[in-house]
Amino acid sequence: MSDSIEIISWNVNGIRAVANKEALKWIDERQPDILCLQEIKALKEQIPDNLFDKEFLELDVNSAEKKGYSGTATFSSIKSNNTSNANHIDILNEGRIIENHFGDTVLFNVYFPNGQKDEERLNYKMKFYDDFLIHCEKLKEEGKSIIICGDVNTAHKEIDLKNPKANSKTSGFLPIEREWIDKLLEYGYIDTFRYVNGDELDRYSWWSYRANARVKNVGWRIDYFFISEDLAENLEDAFILDDIAGSDHCPVGIRISI
Repeated sequence: MSDSIEIISWNVNGIRAVANKEALKWIDERQPDILCLQEIKALKEQIPDNLFDKEFLELDVNSAEKKGYSGTATFSSIKSNNTSNANHIDILNEGRIIENHFGDTVLFNVYFPNGQKDEERLNYKMKFYDDFLIHCEKLKEEGKSIIICGDVNTAHKEIDLKNPKANSKTSGFLPIEREWIDKLLEYGYIDTFRYVNGDELDRYSWWSYRANARVKNVGWRIDYFFISEDLAENLEDAFILDDIAGSDHCPVGIRISI
C-alpha cells in the first residue's frame, strides 16, 4: 500500500522577501508533504524560521556560491536516504539542483538556468539541460523512478504562453529550448499538468512585473512537474496555484502515490 503525497514547487524570487510578505503562511493550511523552492537567494542560516508553523523533518538547501543569487531549498516530511547537489551538472555552483532519494523514487528540485543574457549563457543553459537528462537516464537505468520539479525557464508550446508569436525569438521560447522539452517527453517523461488537465488554456505560472501582466494574465507556464512514465498510474492530480501571490511566479504541484 503506497501513500499519497502532495509535492509543491515554487520559485519564490527571494525567500527573505517572501517571509517579509508572510507569503508562505498558506503552507500551514495546505500542509504539503514536500515543498521545493527555487531562487531562494539566501544561505541556509539566512532562511527565516517564521515562514510557516508547519514542521518538516528535513530541510536541504543548495545555495549559490555568489551571494544573494539563485539557490534551492527542499522541505520534506519524509526522510530521504540520499541527497546530492549534482555539481557535475551545476558546474558554476549556482545552487540549482537538490536531488533527494526516497527509496526507489528520486525527486529533483531544479532551478534551470535562464538563457536571456547572451549567447554564452544560452549555450550554458542547453548544456545544463543535456547533462541533466543524461543524469536522469542513468538513474532510470538503475531502476529509479523520477520526479522533476522547478522553474524550467522555457514554455513548451504556444498554448503555454500568452503571446507566442511576439516571443518567438526570446530565450524561454526559442525552438532549441522547446525541442529539449520535446526530447524529455520522447525519453518517457510526462508533463503532469498537461497529462491531467489536457489543453487547458490561459494557465500560467510566471508573469512579468511590468505592464500589469499578472492582473491581465499575460503569462508563461515555465514551472513544471515531470515524472517518469512508470509513475503515470500513481499520479492523482497536477495543479497550478495561481491565486497565491508573493513572487512573479506562482506555486505548482502534484499529488502522487509513491
